[in-house]
Amino acid sequence: MKKLLKVSAIVLVFGLASGCASQAAIDAAQETADNAARDAAAARSAAEAARAAADSAAQAAASAQSTADQALSAATEAQSCCDANRDRIERMFPQSMRK
Repeated sequence: MKKLLKVSAIVLVFGLASGCASQAAIDAAQETADNAARDAAAARSAAEAARAAADSAAQAAASAQSTADQALSAATEAQSCCDANRDRIERMFPQSMRK
């Protein structure tokens, strides 16, 4: 009987010890999962910030392209005016030399 009680006590101690180890393993796994969730949330936040910055850069680039297109149009218009003035002057010069 005493031997049975001793064996039961030893089994109980080992059972409790393995239960604690299992709980420690569960706690460690939960902590790892929580850390992973926090890291994922931080990565998502950083990705959203990068997306916002990229959208802002795209808008700035579109605005710059529009300004460049307007400048090209103005330059083309000015060149056309210059060409027209040159043609007029070239036509007027021979006429003034004849008089």
